[in-house]
Amino acid sequence: MDHVGGAVPLAESLDERRHLLDVACRALGSRVAAERVVDEAYRRWYHLTDPERVRMTAPRAWLTRVVDEACLTPPAAPWAEEEWENRTPGVPYGADAEPVEWARLRRRVLRARPAPAARQHEITGAVGQACTDQDGPRLRALLASDATAFFDSGGKIRALTRPVRGDEQVARSLLVLLAGQRRVTLRTGSVNGRTGLVVRCDDRVAAVIALDIADSLVLRVWAILNPDKLRSWNGPTPE
Repeated sequence: MDHVGGAVPLAESLDERRHLLDVACRALGSRVAAERVVDEAYRRWYHLTDPERVRMTAPRAWLTRVVDEACLTPPAAPWAEEEWENRTPGVPYGADAEPVEWARLRRRVLRARPAPAARQHEITGAVGQACTDQDGPRLRALLASDATAFFDSGGKIRALTRPVRGDEQVARSLLVLLAGQRRVTLRTGSVNGRTGLVVRCDDRVAAVIALDIADSLVLRVWAILNPDKLRSWNGPTPE
């Protein structure tokens, strides 16, 4: 199913990865081997062009077929694993690196008046509530007109691959990401020493969201969706 702007609900992405792991585990009998095969499937997904991904009517079926085929073939060549390990840190695999743009955004944050801790906490809570209520207008009112959002999936689940810009687009992408009926819950918590949002799906931390806030508006959203980076939030991964 296609979603607004290519965004995918977090609950759907996690269900998809669990499904792929189940398929690979049944075929290979090893969780470790299954993880490698599923990671390779997502690597192939992110190697597709943007138009190819947009035209994909059934991404889950395509990924399942890739996993099935990978379980019947030898492991990927060593160079593929080296390419993955040497990707740019902090940049979602398959996305364009935009260091100049990131530096410009960082300068904008530093020039603006940083929000005091109490105000940071208040605005972050308001963002979380607007997302929970799926209230687009209220969420947009909390964002700067040129707000930017980054989604770091680490290439481990399906997610947006490029930064999203503008209050309307950022609001829409967050609302799609965090839609999940009763399965997805948001709470404020400490993220990198500041108040952020801790997102749970089925009682496990599925994302943490940090906000750069200045002049009482959110300038930048950084959503960490990479399961590897969230392991410390959840403890050992069940076998």
